[in-house]
Amino acid sequence: MKDITVKAYAKINLAIDVLGKRPDGYHEILTVMQQVDLFDLVRVSLTEDNQDIKINLKSNLPFLPSDSRNIAYKAAELMIARYGNDIIGKSIINIDIKKKIPVAAGLAGGSADCAAVLHALNRLWDLNLNLDTLMRLGARLGADVPFCLAGQAALNEDLLLRREPLAGTCALASGIGEKLELVPPLKASVLLSKPPVSVSTAQVYAGLNLSEVKERPNIQELTNGLRENNYYKITKNMINVLENYSLKQYPIIMQTKERMTREGKAAKVLMSGSGPTVFGLFTSKSRGKTAFSKIKQMNHETFLTRLL
Repeated sequence: MKDITVKAYAKINLAIDVLGKRPDGYHEILTVMQQVDLFDLVRVSLTEDNQDIKINLKSNLPFLPSDSRNIAYKAAELMIARYGNDIIGKSIINIDIKKKIPVAAGLAGGSADCAAVLHALNRLWDLNLNLDTLMRLGARLGADVPFCLAGQAALNEDLLLRREPLAGTCALASGIGEKLELVPPLKASVLLSKPPVSVSTAQVYAGLNLSEVKERPNIQELTNGLRENNYYKITKNMINVLENYSLKQYPIIMQTKERMTREGKAAKVLMSGSGPTVFGLFTSKSRGKTAFSKIKQMNHETFLTRLL
């Protein structure tokens, strides 16, 4: 049996701007994403079988689907369809996911697991696909998957056989989020807190009224701030326009944001993605610990970690 275990890291959005709706129904966005030191462990193994190739997926969360409703399962299906049974032979693909990233949280946990399966099968099948090819495959499965692939390539050194210029942990994303330009990562402690609600990304985008958005991030100034290590330019432009919908629709997100702002004196507090997770940036780890002890009492799924 061959196997590989991949650390599938969560991401946060340092800013999100929504430019408008595209003819295909998706929204054109500009966002800056960065990976954080919170990860699922995705173990993928192959066992020989006399039947046609099969996929077995399991996780430590019994409510997660173990079939094609799971994007990690879809990743295996896509690799089978693309590279064919004649290359990989008859075997069982076993996918075992140890979840730590909160589910439906705006942290790209599902996309990270999907990316991990693509990386793992690339290695287990000795396909030697480069990162650009994997990212184009990943974009067919989800808008956040290419960024997750790039981050995992940077942080799991054994996934690719050569250094890749597209590998990195912080990127400006455009289109629907699949077009990436690497930028220098921000250094900070980060407090993540997911209120006990699930948010539909599709619902948030559908409910967002762009004509009512009063404040938008200057993404160019934000990325310049990252290149210059200018904290003022960065935090000034850490704005998520999706908050215009999610904070009104889910008061617990606003309450979490307000409490995190009060506790520990964060440099910035923002919702990640379409929510509901709220994160706070701390230049002092001791302040982050103070805020963690308070916010943990409010939301069970609260983590103090760091940006990568």
